[in-house]
Parts: sequence; C-alpha cells; structure tokens
Amino acid sequence: MRAGLRALTSRGRSFLASGIASLLMAVFLGENDLFRIGVLVTALPLLAAMVVARTRYRLSCARRLDPPRAEVGGEATVTLRLENVTRLPTGLLLIEDTVPYALGVRPRFVLDRVESRGVREIDYRVRSDLRGRYTIGPLSVRIADPFGLVELTRSFTISDTLVVTPHVAALPHVRLSGEWTGGGDSRTRSVAAAGDDDVAPREYRQGDDLRRVHWRSTARHGELMVRREEQQWQSRGALLLDTRRYAHRGEGPRSSFEIGVSAAASIGVHLAREGLGLRLVTDQGAEHLTDTGLSWSLLDTLAVIRHSPVRSLEMGVSALRQGGGDGLIVAVLGDLDPEEARELARLRHSGITAVAVLLDVSTWDGGGDRAAAENHQAVQGVLAGYGWRIVRLPAGTSIASVWGEAANRGRYALNPAGGAA
Repeated sequence: MRAGLRALTSRGRSFLASGIASLLMAVFLGENDLFRIGVLVTALPLLAAMVVARTRYRLSCARRLDPPRAEVGGEATVTLRLENVTRLPTGLLLIEDTVPYALGVRPRFVLDRVESRGVREIDYRVRSDLRGRYTIGPLSVRIADPFGLVELTRSFTISDTLVVTPHVAALPHVRLSGEWTGGGDSRTRSVAAAGDDDVAPREYRQGDDLRRVHWRSTARHGELMVRREEQQWQSRGALLLDTRRYAHRGEGPRSSFEIGVSAAASIGVHLAREGLGLRLVTDQGAEHLTDTGLSWSLLDTLAVIRHSPVRSLEMGVSALRQGGGDGLIVAVLGDLDPEEARELARLRHSGITAVAVLLDVSTWDGGGDRAAAENHQAVQGVLAGYGWRIVRLPAGTSIASVWGEAANRGRYALNPAGGAA
C-alpha cells in the first residue's frame, strides 16, 4: 500500500487532497451529502493504489536488434517482445525503453490490455550519425489504473548492445603484392601413393588432437607421435591508423579524424575480403583483432576508437617493426613532420609494399595554411623517396575515388643522402 501511495500521479494526489478537503468541510458545515462525496473522492485513489500495488503481473521481455551492427547514418530495428506469463490479464501498460541520446528520443508505447499468456511485439527504429557502442535498455513498464490515478514503474534488467561502425566504401581492386607467410609445422606436401608412412611425424604435445596420432611412428619410437599440421599460407599485412589529436583538424562526422577512421575501415574490409591476414596498429601500439570474422573484429574496434593524446608515431612504428612478416603496410596518416615520415618510411624494404593514405589536413582549414600545405608536400616527397605509394585524401573526397592511386609507385627517387630528390 505504501508503494501504491508513492505511485500516485498528479491526478491521484489531486483527488486525494480534494476528498480530504471535502470531508473536513462536511464535518465543519454538517453537510452529509458533502461528506459522502468526500468519502467517494478520497476512497477512489486509495483503492486504485491498493489494487495496483497488489497486482502480481509477471511479464517476460526479449529484445532483438536487426542488424546488431549498423553503419554510421544507417538504421537498425529494435523489436520488443512482451509476454504475460500469468493467468491474469494486465491493465493499462506504459512501455518505455532506455535509448542513448545519440540514437534518438526514448520510445514510449501504450498497451491497453494483454490477456493471459498473451504476447505483444513492438518495433521501433534507431539511427546514429556517430560511431560507438551503445547500450539499449533496460525496459521499464508503468502499470496504471484505468483512471490514471496511480502509475507504478517496474524495470527489467536485460539490455542489448548496438555497434555503430564507420562508413565503409566499396574500393576498386588494386594489385598490391604481399609476402606470403603462414603458421603451422610444415608446408603442405603431397602424400606418397604408398600410404601415410611418408608423413613426417613429431612428438605429442599437450593439447594435440588424439585423432592425429600416428600409430606406426609411435610404435617405432616408443613414444606418442602425431602427424604434423599442414602449413596454412596467407598473405599478411598491417594497417596503421594515426589517431593523434593534434594531427587532425575539424570537428564532428566530417573531421579529418572521422574521415581517416572511415578510410581505414574501408581499406581493412577491402583487404580482408581479398584474403589478407591483417593486423591493426595505431600510434599507441598494436590493437587486438580476433582471427575469425576479421572484418567484423576490425569494424568493432574502429567503432570505439578515439583520439589519442600522444604526439609521436614512435610506438606505432615500433609495433610495425616488431610485427615482422608483413608483406603490405597501409598507413592512414594525419599531419606529421618530415622527420616522423622518415622514421616511418624506413620500415619499407624489398619484399614489402607500402601505401600511405595522406589526409591533407590543410584542406580542412579551408586550404589557406600555406605552411601546412608545404609540409604536406615535403612528407609526400620523403615517403615516395623510400618507395612508398602515395594516396592523397583531401577534404570532401571519398577514399573510393582516390584508392586507385595505390597502384602507382612513388615518383621520387631516393638520393644518396636518404631524402627525396
């Protein structure tokens, strides 16, 4: 009853106050009719509070996101499924789902009545122009009486996550050579026609599948031996994204940082679909990507990536250098000076294809910064001098329209002093 009284609406409190006032005036004036009216007006919200507070509705809730990942600017449909699992029909239900501000206003719905074992499904759409990982839920249900005198709020605990990924542009195919490397015990080899005696075994290691035990070799060596794994060959590459705050210009979805994130997502998904084993590196070091579903893992990581406070690419260059085995390096870069460019450029050597996507941040300032434009040209010269392929990405330009430049080798020759001629 106490919970019901706390749940009185403004209308319910007004009825209660009016009823008490009527009772007091009836006693003071000796008016029996007014007294009966006061009893009725006072009892109505009290009875409603008691009924609502004692209601034992049991509702189950499920939420479905379609799709669970949405691209920036895209829509996702949220489906709520409510089921009345009791034998009693519900009264008026006010449904409100919790949605972050970036996804829009909170959706509210009214359900007049849900019969026993009845099910109701409610759909609404969400949309965001900002990348991120957003929690949707929990759902709250307001139980109200037919007169609107009492509203009691109950909440579910479940919530779901919507991932808003960067915009991914379809890129044209560009031939980029890469070094073929792999993992395993040995290269793929053909088995001789005589049988599997030619398969080179090795000793058993903790965790090996017992189905790979080679029994003839086990009997010969007197210890458990297993067949070697076939080498899985895969072209490997690294994607460097410059996230330094001071290296970018502009604010919001059209800033150079957001364009750079979108370019990295587009390139990463494009290369992953072509079978490249990719790792993501930022100016803060290597990022962890799962082996399965590389495209989704990359997009999930880029969905939540933010500016970094560091001012040097040193950790990123070190992570690229320590990785080893990369046949391809693609760097999406903001503003950097020629010396930083030189440290990065030295990572390229024979057998490695290196592509630099240079965000021309001077164009985000309206193109009036002559010093920034000259610095941009100098950085291009340094990278091209070491054999990097240059893709220039100014403001207002799509990565898809300039990605073809990755097929062009640098136009600068490396002079003996290590710079661009």
